[in-house]
Amino acid sequence: MSPGAVYGVNGRFLAQPVTGVQRYARNVLAEMDARLTPGQAALIVPPGTPDPGFPALPLVEAGRFGGHAWEQAVLPRAWPGRLLNLCNTAPVMHRDQIVCIHDANVFVAPDSYGRGFRTLYRTLQPLLARRAARITTVSAHSAREIAHHLSLNPADIPVLPNGYEHALAWDPALARAAPEALRARDGGEERPFVLALGSRARHKNLRLVHDLAPRLAERGLDVVVAGGAQDIFAREALDPAPNVRLLGMVSDHDLAYLMERALCLVFPSWTEGFGIPVVEAMARGCAVVSSDRASLPEICGDAALLAAPDDPAAFLRHIEALSGSETLRRDLVGRGRERVRRFSWAETASGYADLLTSGATARAAKDPASRRDLPRIAVAVATLGRPDVAAATVRRLLAGQTLKPAALIVSCVTPEDAGEAASWPGVTLVTGRRGLAAQRNAALAALPPGIDVVAFFDDDFVADPGWLAAAAQLFRDRPEVVGMTGEVVADGIKGPGLDAAQAEHLLAAAPARIRAPLAPFSPYGCNMAFRVSAIGDLRFDERLVLYGWLEDRDFGAALARRGGELVKCFAARGVHLGVKGGRIAGDRLGYSQVVNPLYMLNKGTMTVGQVLDHLFRNISSNVVLAARPEPFVDRRGRLRGNVRGIVDVLMGRLEPERATSIGPMRR
Repeated sequence: MSPGAVYGVNGRFLAQPVTGVQRYARNVLAEMDARLTPGQAALIVPPGTPDPGFPALPLVEAGRFGGHAWEQAVLPRAWPGRLLNLCNTAPVMHRDQIVCIHDANVFVAPDSYGRGFRTLYRTLQPLLARRAARITTVSAHSAREIAHHLSLNPADIPVLPNGYEHALAWDPALARAAPEALRARDGGEERPFVLALGSRARHKNLRLVHDLAPRLAERGLDVVVAGGAQDIFAREALDPAPNVRLLGMVSDHDLAYLMERALCLVFPSWTEGFGIPVVEAMARGCAVVSSDRASLPEICGDAALLAAPDDPAAFLRHIEALSGSETLRRDLVGRGRERVRRFSWAETASGYADLLTSGATARAAKDPASRRDLPRIAVAVATLGRPDVAAATVRRLLAGQTLKPAALIVSCVTPEDAGEAASWPGVTLVTGRRGLAAQRNAALAALPPGIDVVAFFDDDFVADPGWLAAAAQLFRDRPEVVGMTGEVVADGIKGPGLDAAQAEHLLAAAPARIRAPLAPFSPYGCNMAFRVSAIGDLRFDERLVLYGWLEDRDFGAALARRGGELVKCFAARGVHLGVKGGRIAGDRLGYSQVVNPLYMLNKGTMTVGQVLDHLFRNISSNVVLAARPEPFVDRRGRLRGNVRGIVDVLMGRLEPERATSIGPMRR
């Protein structure tokens, strides 16, 4: 142990090949070194490790061997004090330490890794999560994934991202391999090309670029792939192709040379903790066409063209657009250079310095997933005949949400339905035909330009203050999600109902469930949100009339058939009060309980199994409870409606709108 040093740094990575993880450690330490006083810290390394030349971080060799065994057996004895580990692993027996885990890929994409590596990490990292003083990571996406797989709270994982400044120091004039490779064919002339970087690990998805090669060749474009395959990965085999050049590992100067000459960087990865090649390309003035999964939308923002990693046609369209428009390419390059300013090695190093010196709290570097990157979310509340309830809900949404809605639309039949809220600033009132589907469609028609997400709340839903923020973050970080519903902590519709005070108490008392979104999951109409771009011309089916049954499931299923996922987001919580006033007669609801699911089966928005389950549960409940019904449920009316629905179906009438003509039987 170096006399007087406050903390040590695990330097095992200095003996490893430089990939993204090792580059992160080197650049963080270079910035920390510039801020340290000599003797404040020490770099603990296995014997024979080359000195990186950090003046304020003297090298301290320990032990007689290296590798994982050195890290677990030698390092904790050589340095019993506070320890910083920047490359995914650390000594399990050491408690006073910070460990940066860059991603959860061994859990998310296990097939990309060799069996030994996968087994080691999936054993080691859960132990580190339980014992280390603090886990850090490089993106908000990684924080959520790590929290899910290692049973942590994402709020307790500081996000300390990669920086971009190192790429500015690369000198393309010093490139050797790249110029030679590009001029090796066609009489020494360089042909236009797209660039792909990364190992041939399966989750890097270089197969997509390789499969596009013939179509790119037709457009006069080559594909240049730089980067090597490490032993930790299960390799993706790539067959030779005439216009594909596999350069293998190249120097940073060669990377600069390639980035400055490529039409674009193509980065189709399925999962990334950060995606540092994207930031490096932007820093070097290279346009980027990226996957829209994992951390990449968070890192790219609006400075890249995004496409699904299983949609080669979309990648091809983006490449063609860049090839055909110098204006688009220049615009993307400019946005990229502005985007990378959000990612700074200096700020990340300061975040680690705070963690190491405070021991408990840290000023995390500026989170690239900042509020200004969140989609604009509007809220629509449909209401009828409950002005006081509606006004209270609107008041809570306007005043209580941590993310303020970009628009709040109250859709009703007459202005009186909205109560006091009809005249409040910030509220858009729309009136139209009666019925939940019709009123929600009226709200969709009233969405102002620029809205990215629309949330639908029942007029008696009490949303947790973080509901809109959680929904917006989900849609930002998971482009494949087209619709979501939140977690209903309590549902008064299943009982006599709840009041707002009870709802707030239940929300405060219920522990937050730290879980990844559950998919697939059909939306629940009292609280749900959808991506506006995915909705397009789709509308709620107005044949599912009044405040009928299953219109939310029908809309969600129709949206999912267009492509995308429906999920349940546990971070968006709320309580459905289940206010009884203003609800439809039991006869009408009972009719809808039978006819609506069969109508949706005919449409293809419910399966046979789902329909049978709904019919059995609802009809059997009404039969069993009709003799002694709950005081808050018209079981006998529902049963009469069930019978009438069955009769109509048997007569060939599959018309859900007939529920409007049904009234309660006189008693």
